[in-house]
Amino acid sequence: MQPEIGTADSIQKRKPAFDWNDILFRAALPVLAMLAALLIGAVVLLLLKVNPFEAYAAIVTGVFGSMSGFTQSLVKATPLLFVGLGICIAFRASVINIGAEGQIILGALGATAWSLAFRTWPAWLLIPSTLIVSFLSGAVWGFIPGVLKARFRVNEILSTVMMNAIALQLMNLLVRGPLIDQAGVAAGTYLAQSERLPEAAWLPRLIPQTLLNTGAILAVVLAFVVYLFLWRTTIGFRIRAVGLNPDASRYAGVNVAVYQALSLTLAGGFAGLAGAVEVMGVHHRLLEGITSGYGFSGIVAALFGGLHPLGLIPAAWLFGSLLVGADKMQRAVQVPSALIDMLLGLVVLFVVGSAFLSKQWAVRRAIATAKAGVEAKS
Repeated sequence: MQPEIGTADSIQKRKPAFDWNDILFRAALPVLAMLAALLIGAVVLLLLKVNPFEAYAAIVTGVFGSMSGFTQSLVKATPLLFVGLGICIAFRASVINIGAEGQIILGALGATAWSLAFRTWPAWLLIPSTLIVSFLSGAVWGFIPGVLKARFRVNEILSTVMMNAIALQLMNLLVRGPLIDQAGVAAGTYLAQSERLPEAAWLPRLIPQTLLNTGAILAVVLAFVVYLFLWRTTIGFRIRAVGLNPDASRYAGVNVAVYQALSLTLAGGFAGLAGAVEVMGVHHRLLEGITSGYGFSGIVAALFGGLHPLGLIPAAWLFGSLLVGADKMQRAVQVPSALIDMLLGLVVLFVVGSAFLSKQWAVRRAIATAKAGVEAKS
C-alpha cells in the first residue's frame, strides 16, 4: 500500500538527496583555479628560461623538506586563519572588509603597549589580557567603518582602505616615538621597533627551536567557535540572513545596519588577534611591516575555504605553505621577487574568479531544480 501524500513516509521519500556532483564541482573549483594559476606561472618561468618543474619542486621541498619549513608554514598560516575568520563573518553579512591590514596593526599596537605597561604581571594573567586587548583594539578599528556604513551608508571598501593608511602612519609614529626601543636609541641605531616584550607575554612554543607557538592552536579552536557562532546562534543566523537577502531580513524585522556593523567589528577583532600573535609568539616586539600582507592574503584564504570557518583551516595552511615555498623557490632557482608576487597575484585572481563561478553555478542549479519541481507538479 502506497503512503498517502503528505505523510511522514512520503515526505522522507521526496526529500532531495545530496547532489554529490554539485558538491564535488564546487569543492574542486578553487583547486582547479590554483592549478590554472600555477600553469600560467610555469609559462612565465619558461620565458625566463627557468625549469618550472625544478621551481615548483623547490616549493614542495621548502615546506616538506624539513621540520623547520613545515612548522614555518603553520606559523604563516596562523595569522591567515585569524584574518580569514573575520572575513568569513563579514562576507556572510554581505560586507567587504579590506581593512584587515590596519586592524592587524592596531592589534599589534594594543598587545605591545599593554604587555609593556603591565610587564610585572604573571604569564597566566598577562597573556590572556593582552589577547583580549588586541582583540578589542582591532574591533574598534573595524567598528569605525561599520558605524560609518550603518549610519551614513559610507562604502565600507573605501573606509576600510583609508583606515589601513591611518593605522600604518599611526604605527610609524609610535614605533619611532613613544614605543621606540630605548636600548637601540642608546646604541645609536634608532631602529623602528619597540622594546622587547616581557617573557611573561610570550606565547609558549609548541616545538622547541621553531617559531610555532600556541597561537596556532588558538586559531583552530576559534575556527570551531566561529562555526558554532554562525550556524548555531541567533545572532549568527541573522548575520547570514542579512548576507543572503538584506531586504527580506529587513522586512522580517532584522536591523540590517546593526548586524553589518557588528560583522565588521568582529572581523576587526579577529584581525587584531593576528597582530597580537605575531608580536607575542613570533617577533616578541613590534616591527615595521609586521602585517606581511596577511590582511589581503587572508581574504584569498577565506575565499578558497568557501567562506566557511572549518574550510578555512586547510585553506590557510595551503596559503601559508605557498608563502614559505615561494621564498624557497626564489632562493633555489634565482627568480626575481616580483615573479613571486605575480604568482601569488595569479592565485588570488583565479581563486576569486572561481568563487564567482561557484556562485553562478549555485544559482543555475537552484533555477534548474525549481523548474524541475514545477514541471513535475504539472
